[in-house]
Amino acid sequence: MSFQLSTTFIHRGPIPDKYTYDGENISPPVKWSNTPEGTQSFALIAEDPDTSGDTAIHWIIYDIPGEARAIPEATPTGHKLSDGSVQGKNSWGNLGYEGPHPAGEDHRYYFKLYALDTKLELPPGAGKDDLERAIEGHILERAWLIGLYGNN
Repeated sequence: MSFQLSTTFIHRGPIPDKYTYDGENISPPVKWSNTPEGTQSFALIAEDPDTSGDTAIHWIIYDIPGEARAIPEATPTGHKLSDGSVQGKNSWGNLGYEGPHPAGEDHRYYFKLYALDTKLELPPGAGKDDLERAIEGHILERAWLIGLYGNN
């Protein structure tokens, strides 16, 4: 069985309002299973490629411990979490999760989890480009899902 990612909404299903800017703007719980052997850490990127400009980054979190199997709902914002996970900057310059808030029709929100063979030890507040450079050559497997949300 392959590395799998899940949350409270189904793949290609609607993201509940609770996890959007229009709702409580809290992060959804994220769980994974079938972790590859040799995993030392995980990294997660949540992004919206359907914006009119650059891809909007909604959440970056890395150095998630290799023994972890979930990120809890309503993960606090800030540099470092109690388990040692580190958060990067989203497109609004903040650390932590920023919920979907598109104008108009549905956008796709990709949640991409990477199982890595190393701990990255990037400084807090790293951006997507920094993270992607750091994980290059260290990805054991990746899992992803898509949620949909729009303000029609």
